[in-house]
Amino acid sequence: MEKTSIRPKGEAAALDPEKLTFSSERASNVPSSLSSDVEQGSFQDDKIEEERRYSLTREPTRAIGTDGIIAKTLSIIRTKDSGQDPGPPPDGGFEAWLQAALAHLVIFNTWGFANSFGMFQDYYSESLQRPPSDIAWVGSVQIFLLFAIGTFSGRATDAGFFKPVFLAQGLCLGIGGGLVFCPTMTLVSTYFSSRRSIALAIGACGSATGAIIYPVIVQRLLPRIGFPWTLRVMGLITVVTLAPGFIFFRQRIPPRRSGPFFEWPAFKEAPYSLYAAGMYLNFWALFIGFFYVSSFARSQVGVPKAESITLLMIMNALGTIGRMVPSCLADYLIGPLNTIIPFAFLTMIMLFAWMGVDNSSGLYAFSILYGFFGAGMQALFPAVVTSLSTDLKKTGIRFGMILSIVSVASLTGPPIAGALIEKGGGDYRFAQIFAAVSMLVGTAILVMARLALTGPKLVARV
Repeated sequence: MEKTSIRPKGEAAALDPEKLTFSSERASNVPSSLSSDVEQGSFQDDKIEEERRYSLTREPTRAIGTDGIIAKTLSIIRTKDSGQDPGPPPDGGFEAWLQAALAHLVIFNTWGFANSFGMFQDYYSESLQRPPSDIAWVGSVQIFLLFAIGTFSGRATDAGFFKPVFLAQGLCLGIGGGLVFCPTMTLVSTYFSSRRSIALAIGACGSATGAIIYPVIVQRLLPRIGFPWTLRVMGLITVVTLAPGFIFFRQRIPPRRSGPFFEWPAFKEAPYSLYAAGMYLNFWALFIGFFYVSSFARSQVGVPKAESITLLMIMNALGTIGRMVPSCLADYLIGPLNTIIPFAFLTMIMLFAWMGVDNSSGLYAFSILYGFFGAGMQALFPAVVTSLSTDLKKTGIRFGMILSIVSVASLTGPPIAGALIEKGGGDYRFAQIFAAVSMLVGTAILVMARLALTGPKLVARV
């Protein structure tokens, strides 16, 4: 087959199709629709033409065969199609709400499992004989990866047995969850505009559902069939509940052509940067209550082990209401940023109040209220990011960037609290102060983000 070399960039830039000769056998494999598109002038877009010329001339000494030309042509067609305007979000309808329901199943298996770690914290501490700060790394690494992998998955969308436990539950579950969490929430947000917070809350409620069901499974099966088979049962549930998403998820926004994993200019926007900083401090504190409420109940208040697990399930169960109520407020009344600020403030109040809990009645009150307000923060977190993104096609990358920031907070917060508990000889006071002060400063920065977005106006829906 005769090959045609491409002239250097300084010479004629246009590619003469008459000089590209194909063998009759290879040319017969070119799809007729592709040939038709080329003949009808589908590559007239100046930007695409410039990109094509550069890609064909950047290696002037390399000959191009038929396969290379077909691959390059298909790449250009995909690039051109990705620029099509999909129109406004449907903001409802069967397919849109189906995506929200499927997101519920995804979050059920990611955050539902992660929010159940308080029970594993107790089990691992007893069975592995490791201090709380060591065990906390298992859950915090899992949450860290749920967030951190979002940086890449979001852009792709738009001693003893301690080490095996760490690798299996911390790393593997975290990586797998991170690969599906950010793309799922990003996809759902593209189907809605005025009802976006509610749709995201439906998905986020999967965290509460999973955090109720998984602890019950462990509590009932662990004494009967042992730890390995209990995890196998949980794995089977995960496979069955994730399968519908694999089948029915539909991407509405056409993919953007290749670009960076970070959109650095976003950090020049004061509301976005302040929101990222505020949520870093809030997530530094948020999971401390979920991780340590069971161990606190047993060691400081003296409640039985079964009751301490019940407290964790109550905290997670209130998450369903705690996610839906603020989401309705955000969509129909005041906006997501205006809603997340008071919920962060009330979560901070509960962390300060935690220091005064010394009986089971106080524990139940703390679990109910902290579960409600903390869940509201988790539900509104992605909705605010989406509202700060002016281009829906960049929602994934912007969401992923903030996820990478708060992932560091989620990674270090619970282990720091565990180290403070250990240094205090089992006293939780310093860990509680650390969590409460972090939430206080984070809430103040969220107020600054709101002021940067709207100015001093008291009434503004954002």
